[in-house]
Amino acid sequence: MSDDSPELGSAREAWEEAYEQQGERDALFETTSGKEVPPLRGPTDQEGFDPDGKLSQPGEYPFTRGPYETMYRGRLWTMRQFAGFGTPEETNERYHYLLENGQTGLSVAFDMPTLYGYDSDSEYALGEVGKCGVAIDSLADMETLFEGIPLDEVSTSMTINAPAPMLWAMYLAIAEKQDVPFEELRGTIQNDMLKEFIAQKEWVMGPEPSMKVVTDTIEYAVENTPKWNVLSISGYHIREAGSTAAQELAFTLADGMEYARWAADRGLEPDEFLPQFSFFFNAHNDLFEEVAKYRAARRIWADFTRNELGAENPRSWKLKFHTQTAGCSLTAQQPLNNIVRTTVQALAGVLGGTQSLHTNSYDEALALPSEQAARVALRTQQIIAHESGVANTIDPLGGSYYVEWLTDELEEEARSYFDEIEAQGGLIPAVEKGFFQREIAQASHTYQQQTDEGDRKIVGVNAFTEGNDEDDIEVLHIDAEQARERQNKRIEEVKADRDEKEVTDALHAFEAACKEGENQMPYILDCVKAYATVGEMCEVWRRVYGEYREDAVI
Repeated sequence: MSDDSPELGSAREAWEEAYEQQGERDALFETTSGKEVPPLRGPTDQEGFDPDGKLSQPGEYPFTRGPYETMYRGRLWTMRQFAGFGTPEETNERYHYLLENGQTGLSVAFDMPTLYGYDSDSEYALGEVGKCGVAIDSLADMETLFEGIPLDEVSTSMTINAPAPMLWAMYLAIAEKQDVPFEELRGTIQNDMLKEFIAQKEWVMGPEPSMKVVTDTIEYAVENTPKWNVLSISGYHIREAGSTAAQELAFTLADGMEYARWAADRGLEPDEFLPQFSFFFNAHNDLFEEVAKYRAARRIWADFTRNELGAENPRSWKLKFHTQTAGCSLTAQQPLNNIVRTTVQALAGVLGGTQSLHTNSYDEALALPSEQAARVALRTQQIIAHESGVANTIDPLGGSYYVEWLTDELEEEARSYFDEIEAQGGLIPAVEKGFFQREIAQASHTYQQQTDEGDRKIVGVNAFTEGNDEDDIEVLHIDAEQARERQNKRIEEVKADRDEKEVTDALHAFEAACKEGENQMPYILDCVKAYATVGEMCEVWRRVYGEYREDAVI
């Protein structure tokens, strides 16, 4: 029976009539993002769908079905657990634990002072040292963090943005000490400053100088670290701030396009730098919406890189991405339920073709992960990989009437956002006008309102709350004051042992490079090797560029 046969159309009409007679239960038939979900999609709804143009084959343009021909039949995704807390010694111990339990890549979480470019002994670091990540003040800390871990045998991801060049330079300096050539290093620095202005709000300087520095790192990576992903363009934090799936998709890809344009304007060839771009997406609760989001992302990026940027190498058209399950979806109430949420979200990432995955721990809403919670999160990935069967075939949801429709819907909505950003005068003017911030705030308000009114059910929060007091979860406690004392002592020791003239000369040369518009990476690497601290280097930026303050968004 063909898709357009009278028999098929007649059967659909009969079903629609029966459906109307039986009626629907009282529920919110929307995706997590608020998109109305049709009761059924079928062949008669797919008018004009072109499987060759929209899908093609895995590993072929436009990569809707995945960036690689064999996908998980050839190699499973990299299993990472985002980890960092307290001091470098404590986090190093956790890394060895995770690697011994089967983790295949490291992912570093830094504390708030490090993320903002302050040392542990700064007045701005009070109460925050080592609390939400590991404290890193100088190369000495990074040496401790990776003690006993051969950098040529592990892929390392670092979630760092404003001081990303400094932390990356520390990693490069350790590689030199281990006699590992830069060209052999594998890993990623997030280095996504546009996302900071849109959602996460951790910056040192404003958008224009930040973009200049990001472009410096892209240029340096092209010339020195061909296997390193110099950008992890992050929709994760945009989604955590309250965006919809379509906003996450659109704003993340718009950021990636802006980085690519700046690199091209620097004179770099698209085929040189694009293979070193990667992406970082959220995996929320609506399995099909998330899968469709990832598929749409690959298609949009392939079109942009080939047809707008003019990249000729198919490697440059491929969107590679890491996925983290949605921290904002996890609840302090009935925390063991979070294991189920994380499983559904991880499954969405895998069905959507992720290259790398972090699964949040069930105690996420209470504290940093305990060893037991981190192990359960890792085992969740391993069960999906080795027991569920979903890695046995490529793009198993490809061709689903619903998923293909939803992929098209998300792509269309993302492209309409691109038009709105252009109407604002471009991405940076849109940031400065608060366009992204207002869109996310409105989406977040709508979601919270639906939850508060009970239209959107959250198990254990506004529905099925029996037993909320019964869970007895042991959580990891971080003594921020003790961590601060230990870090401050280390800073004192580093400053006592280093060559102060070497440090001063390196910092002066770095400041001159900032003022003269040179590529800053070689100068930052010199500062790092002299054991200048993160705070000292970021203070150079503050002097040269000033500190950025954004206007309030109402």
